[in-house]
Amino acid sequence: MNSADRASRPVPELSLLRLYTLRLCYFILAAGIGVFYWPMVIHHSSDFAIASGIQFSLLAGLGAVALLGFRYPVQMIPILLFEMTWKAIYLIFFAVPLWRANQITDAAAEDIKAVCFVVIFIPLIPWRYVFAQYVMKRGSRWK
Repeated sequence: MNSADRASRPVPELSLLRLYTLRLCYFILAAGIGVFYWPMVIHHSSDFAIASGIQFSLLAGLGAVALLGFRYPVQMIPILLFEMTWKAIYLIFFAVPLWRANQITDAAAEDIKAVCFVVIFIPLIPWRYVFAQYVMKRGSRWK
């Protein structure tokens, strides 16, 4: 198949049910971050700001932007892909080596457990659409 045929293929439209499942993903993401991260963003010590301020700011921002997914569920799919990607990176490159070396602490175990909740997004993301839109669709021009 040449690139013109690939570019002219229609992108699959998502059903109303699929749109609501995406909204559920954004709700889970925003609510989880809202409950666990925003309280520490709002009320923190200087020591916490020095040690964890950047991490908590990034995640709080992610949760805030996830709220846009209620209004624009399809356009905000990259937020869900980012969430899954960073958690996969953590599990593969940090958690697995710790586990193999028998160095999982209680704190690491809690982090791993929290990160593993990303699996609930896997069946909710419209993978056929993601593949058509982000893999098969021709990218924007460079010049």
